Formats: sequence, structure tokens, C-alpha cells
Amino acid sequence: MGRTGVLLLNLGGPEQIDDVRPFLFNLFSDPEIIRLPFPWLQKPLAWLISSLRSKKSQENYLAIGGGSPLRQVTEAQAVALQEHLKEKGEPVGIYIGMRYWHPFTEEAIAKIKRDRIDNLVILPLYPQFSISTSGSSFRLLEKLWQEDPSLNRINYTVIRSWYEQPGYLQAMAQLIAQELDRFSNPDEVTIFFSAHGVPVSYVEEAGDPYQKEIEECTDLIMQTLNRPNPHVLAYQSRVGPVEWLKPYTEDAIQELAAEGVNNLLVVPISFVSEHIETLQEIDIEYREIAEEAGIHNFRRVPALNTHPVFIEALANLVVGALNSPRVMLSEVTQMKKKVKMYPQERWEWGLTPSAEVWNGRLAMLGLIALLIELISGHGPLHLVGLL
Repeated sequence: MGRTGVLLLNLGGPEQIDDVRPFLFNLFSDPEIIRLPFPWLQKPLAWLISSLRSKKSQENYLAIGGGSPLRQVTEAQAVALQEHLKEKGEPVGIYIGMRYWHPFTEEAIAKIKRDRIDNLVILPLYPQFSISTSGSSFRLLEKLWQEDPSLNRINYTVIRSWYEQPGYLQAMAQLIAQELDRFSNPDEVTIFFSAHGVPVSYVEEAGDPYQKEIEECTDLIMQTLNRPNPHVLAYQSRVGPVEWLKPYTEDAIQELAAEGVNNLLVVPISFVSEHIETLQEIDIEYREIAEEAGIHNFRRVPALNTHPVFIEALANLVVGALNSPRVMLSEVTQMKKKVKMYPQERWEWGLTPSAEVWNGRLAMLGLIALLIELISGHGPLHLVGLL
């Protein structure tokens, strides 16, 4: 059978304050998410915006202890997964490939080559697929395979998304039930699913299945939970000159408060690890919005992290992938069309101060648009609150 490995994919995050600026530079340098009309602008813009954004970003990371815990959590998940797979008779090596910070995906591939892995399962730590998360990592891996013929000896397979996995749904339901029971009146609590937003154009033009998978995932979790609680789904971390998926989390919270809701349990449905979007955006920003609107019983379901039922679910995904037909990177990286992300007409800029991973990708659009206008001589765009 040869040596078997599992490559866990994630975005990464700055581990200390000094990491914030280079992390943002790496983030803004991603040509797969923001496709510029002039490729030579990519790195200069990345340098400029990471410089402008770094101070505010550092403040956000200081609010959660000075850095992202994402690497530590992912490494703990890797250890737990390796132990579970060993118990199932599947001794494997686990590798972590982050998109924008150490250990980078390229570093993980170098280790996989060094260890002479023969069979590889590529497993993104995103339950739902989006072209801006799993898709970006898949496209990078496809590029690495194209550039390095020696990788072709590796018999790899890709897990595209896994939001329907029963163990994952059960783990989510258990965490929700645990938090519900902390309220004095559990059945009256509104369960508020908050997912990362994506531009509407990703869904309607590029064919991104993210919204569909999020909605289906929400329904499946509620079915697994089997509680009578009302629930809503909204999208957080919107920014930029394009329309994003609605309803927006901050608006939905205020609408629920106006309807008299006073008990709210937030479920971060896009995340399996604690990081800045859960610890800062939800726990600090959205909590403040809720309390100001009159919702005083505000709780959040913790991320899955190393929940044993969740780790067992990941192990089952790996075993299933090893015993199923191979899925190639070329099968999971196709978009219906390339979406032009830079605006050509007037727009207004909306920006939340956190969620650097997602906001950062769109934050550069303001400067891109401005430079395009200046270069083309069409005049300035209407920018409100840029950066």
C-alpha cells in the first residue's frame, strides 16, 4: 500500500503581533481571489494595503491575546486525527498546509515529498466549499503539481466538502445543545447561525456552491439537534464595493432585537477552529451590537476544535476517501467563469474592522479601483471610509 499521508488545509493566521503585516501581505498577494487587470500591481498593492491595515489589524489581534490560535488548534486537531486513524488501523502522517502563514502549503508539500508519501488524502478544514477558501488552496495545489513532475508519483485524492458528514453534524448538535441548556429557558432561545459571507457574484456568476451548502448544512444540523427552537441564518464579514450574501449578521441581530428576542445563541457554522472571526468579531463586535439593541442573553457555541465526535468524523472522512474512487484537483477547481472583482461604476465602501482573512481580500478592491480610474483617466470613484 505504501506510505499514506493526510494534508489538512486551512488559511493560517498571525501568531504574534509582528506577524500581522507579513501575513496581510501574503493575503493580499493572492492572485487567485482578486484577479487584477494588471498583474504587476499585485505585490505593490499588497505591500501598500498591508501597511495601511496593519495597525488596525494588530489592535484586533491584541484584543484576543496578541495573535491567532489557529495554528495551535490545527496542530492539536492533527495529533488527535492521527491517533484516531491509528486506532482504526490506518497509520498515517498528518501534514498541515496553511494558505497565508506558516506552515505554508508549499512547506507541507516539501515534507510530503521528503517523507516519500505514496498515498495522500487532501482534506480542507472547511465543511462547505467556496472558491475563496478550499478553492484557493486547491488551485495552489494544482499549480504545484503542474510545476513539479515528481509529485505525479503520489496517488492523491481530494475531499471537496463534507458538511453532510453525520459525525460532524452530531458534534455540532452536541455543542449547540450544551450551550442551550445553559439558558434558564432553553426552548425559547433563538439559534443564530452566522456564516462567512461571500460576494453574490461568486454564487450567481461563478457557480460557487457555498450558499447552497451553508443552507443545507444549517437544516441538517437543526434536524440532528431535534429541538423546537427557532433559528435564523445570516452572513458576517462583508466588505467592499460588491453585493454580498444577505441577511447580514449585524442587521439580523438588530431585527431580532426589534422583534423582542432576548435570548440568542450564535453558532459559527463556517468554522471548525477558534480564530479572529469567532473570538473578536462574534464575541466582541456582535455581542456589543446585540447588547446595544437590547439582547442581553447572548452566548456563542464554541468552535469544534478537538471535540472527539468531530475528530472521529474527520477520521471517517479519511478512511472513506482512501476506499473510494480518486478525485483529482482538476475536478474541484473549475469555476463557470472568472468573476471580475474590480468595479467600473460608482460604489460605496462598507468595512467591518475585523475578519482580516475575508475582509482583506476585498479591502484591496478600493485601491485597485482607485488606481484603475487614475490610470485610465476616468476620474475618481466615490470612496467612503476606505481602509
